[in-house]
Amino acid sequence: MLQESLLFLSRPDVLTCLDRIDPVEVAAEVLRDQAAGRAEIPGEGYLPWQNSEGVYSRAIAMLGALHRTEGSVYGMKLINASVSNPAKGLERAGGLSFVFDPETARPQLIAEAGYLSAIRTAAYTMVSLRELGPLHWEGISIIGTGTLARAHLDLLARTFPDVGTAVVFDLSSERSAELVRWAAEKHPRLAVTVASSAQEAVAATPVTVTLTTSSDPYVPRDWISPGSFLAHVSLGDLSEEVFLGAQAIYGDDLDLIEENPRRILGRLLQEKKVTRTATAATPPRGPGRPIDGTLGQVLLGRAPAVRPSTGYVVSNPFGMSILDVGLIDAVHRTATDLGVGRRLELL
Repeated sequence: MLQESLLFLSRPDVLTCLDRIDPVEVAAEVLRDQAAGRAEIPGEGYLPWQNSEGVYSRAIAMLGALHRTEGSVYGMKLINASVSNPAKGLERAGGLSFVFDPETARPQLIAEAGYLSAIRTAAYTMVSLRELGPLHWEGISIIGTGTLARAHLDLLARTFPDVGTAVVFDLSSERSAELVRWAAEKHPRLAVTVASSAQEAVAATPVTVTLTTSSDPYVPRDWISPGSFLAHVSLGDLSEEVFLGAQAIYGDDLDLIEENPRRILGRLLQEKKVTRTATAATPPRGPGRPIDGTLGQVLLGRAPAVRPSTGYVVSNPFGMSILDVGLIDAVHRTATDLGVGRRLELL
């Protein structure tokens, strides 16, 4: 029997690779692949439960494939989370990313996925800001100050170096203060301050990113000024009226969003209060407010790129497995070039 092995990357290994990669460009390439029909996104596996503290916990398995001229890439992210983890000194979410051998289907690579997952989410936000955000902005507001917030500030500093201020808010003042201390050390050119409320944070800058675990909408339309951009990364921060009153709405994969009513935009799609934009191939699905397109369609010029002017623009990604697959593939190739990681013998 042939000997089998795979490459394992710890978080330090992953960070070494990410220093050589532009995750924003990786995300943009994947989004173009998706819009051009070169991607597969199977339904995700979702297992929720309550831990011994009665707190929401879950496991999500996300498979995906990218079919490119140079060959297909197959992989998966297993990302698990419990809302009580931060109180124990743990990141809320953690897991593993996999790359599969296209010929044998065996795993070729396993990597720590907690920070990778956060970076892929932040990369999508940066692409959406680059393509759909205000033409001129100097500050960003972030609601929720966990690992995702750090990943967003990491990529913000790389992608928009002229942005000098960040206003943050979290229900935990300790987490907010910890993020400020971390940012002062990691990104000293970025002035990070703490707002006294979510409303104050939204009002402070023209760009707001929601990174919370809230399933109860708390951001009303009257908080939002014309010319604003909202990256609704989490499940349910924005109220229904925010979506219905937006100048433009964009998603990543509208099928995935519509299939999940736990997300407010998914519910609005199911209720036909928000609908797909009609095309020659796709008739309208109801009388609701149309979504303007996906970010991938914008990148390919198949949907208009509406930036906020007299109103505000909402970006609402679901979080696609293929973004994880594209990023872990780039990390795998970089790890191979650099010779980092540990080889694990399976047989």
